[in-house]
Amino acid sequence: MLVIDEVKMAGKHCNICPLGCGADRAEKRGSCGVGGTDGIGERNPYETAFIARAARHYFEEPSVSGTRGSGAIFFSGCNMSCIFCQNTDISSKIKGRPVDASELSGLMLRMQELGAHNVNLVTPAPHVEMLLKAIPLARAAGLSIPIVYNTNAYEKVKTLKRLEGLIDIYLPDLKYTEPIAAKKYSGRADYFEYASKAVLEMYRQCGTLRLDGNGIAERGIIIRHLVLPGSVDEARAVLDFIAEHLPLDTHISLMSQYTPMEGMKPPLDRKLLKREYARAVEYAYGLGFTNLLTQELSSAERDFTPEFNGFFE
Repeated sequence: MLVIDEVKMAGKHCNICPLGCGADRAEKRGSCGVGGTDGIGERNPYETAFIARAARHYFEEPSVSGTRGSGAIFFSGCNMSCIFCQNTDISSKIKGRPVDASELSGLMLRMQELGAHNVNLVTPAPHVEMLLKAIPLARAAGLSIPIVYNTNAYEKVKTLKRLEGLIDIYLPDLKYTEPIAAKKYSGRADYFEYASKAVLEMYRQCGTLRLDGNGIAERGIIIRHLVLPGSVDEARAVLDFIAEHLPLDTHISLMSQYTPMEGMKPPLDRKLLKREYARAVEYAYGLGFTNLLTQELSSAERDFTPEFNGFFE
């Protein structure tokens, strides 16, 4: 009860994420875009989210998507402002259908019924108060597949601790180490200050990734880093941090799928060069990482981004 009460208070004067905007979500939206009562009916505004899509998704890491897909539940709203966001339709806008904690637990169970390998909560940070109710409800009703917390890692350790025991797999980004890049590209100069601590907390909770006999993730952490054009040094710094603070068998997804959007300025006005990505991969192997997942440059296509039209499978 103490945890739930703390989170309800966080909803009334929101301090869940590093933005600490203090918004009363019953009255207005927070800095992440979440909150207010427009379109939610009789639902509790502190425990309501807009879900842009809930369906099996096949374009995560192989150990997450597997052969039957990951049960991806895409939340609207985000506490970052990445100028290259592939999900900008729902990160900067509130789209989809409103659901409360009970309805969210039902969506989790639906993903299991469809045969998904896991429930994949995409951009869940603004909705911790819902998760603290929805996940236990789903577990009590028979949910047995893993819960994936798919996050940009701009999180407070205090908030993550509330989720301990509820999350099976953490799938965080680790985007930057340098404040200048974090501010320029995502509007958050303090990103690494929080994300670095958040990733270590995620590892403390779930440890090195554990796979079943078919190579499907059961528990642990996969750290993602998107290599940006002109930012190989940043990729190296991120890899250095992981190597210094976590075991070398930590699973790392080194992504090449950056897709330039219209109007971007150099160097983000182009795709990642093959030689840039090769340098990042070579550096990672040179550090001794043993569980490195790489991509073909052909992954840099918008076809991998689903339509966010409120579709519930």
